[in-house]
Amino acid sequence: MEIPNDIELSLVKKFRLGIWSKFLKGVKDYQLIQEGDKIAVCISGGKDSMMMAMCMKRLQRYSKVPFDVEYIVMDPGYNAENRQKIIDNAAKLEIPVRIFDTKIFDSVVNVRQNPCYLCARMRRGYLYKNAQELGCNKIALGHHFDDVIETILMGMLYGSQVQTMMPKIHSENFEGMQLIRPLYMVREEDIIKWCRYNGLEFIQCACRFTEEREVYDDGSSNSKRQEVKELLKMLRERSPAIDMNIFRSVENVNLQTIISYHIGDEYHHFLDDFDKGRSVRGTVAGDDKE
Repeated sequence: MEIPNDIELSLVKKFRLGIWSKFLKGVKDYQLIQEGDKIAVCISGGKDSMMMAMCMKRLQRYSKVPFDVEYIVMDPGYNAENRQKIIDNAAKLEIPVRIFDTKIFDSVVNVRQNPCYLCARMRRGYLYKNAQELGCNKIALGHHFDDVIETILMGMLYGSQVQTMMPKIHSENFEGMQLIRPLYMVREEDIIKWCRYNGLEFIQCACRFTEEREVYDDGSSNSKRQEVKELLKMLRERSPAIDMNIFRSVENVNLQTIISYHIGDEYHHFLDDFDKGRSVRGTVAGDDKE
């Protein structure tokens, strides 16, 4: 059996509570991995996907549930420096990566409206396609807990909807394929601490559009996600439980107190059943009026 390196061991020793236990909890609670799975672990080269690869590598080695993995890197058009850094970091972590090339950045460079959305869709499609060609039935992405709560707030503040980033979803275009998020319960601050403890430096967002986006003197940018990050930072100073409260809010949805909701194309409105006596008194804190 392969001997784990010190970087891998730090996950289960120094960072057992902050990372390893939460990683295992997400995998177990959301049933992300089943016996016989072949999972394409998708590595962008950033800290999140690289650490996810380490967790998946260790889990595969010791899990009582047998499954296979492929570590794939899709190059959408990185510059030579970023590509080499991914290769070097993979070697340092002893992750056997497969790299495949695309020209996604070139394809979206002249797109003026929602280039990030188009880029993300194209990247996801390439990942599914290559994973399927390798015989995989799942792809694993490195989204973490902070991504989840930021997505919830972004949907409410900028998308006029209540939704969340799900721990796993079925692919709509690739039959039999699923997307899973093994770091669903892991906090970003713990990933950062793990990187610093091991002296690891990974590529930042290497997207050409992000590199060219306006950055202010205080280091912030004009992205909506960055705005939400700053809002959460402020709220945490007042309530350390704010992150978990936001997360729990999408686990404890009371449909009797929702004006309208939909499941796919099937829409429901509270007035549909109101005249049948199916309503509930307001339960928001301080709401004591009829």
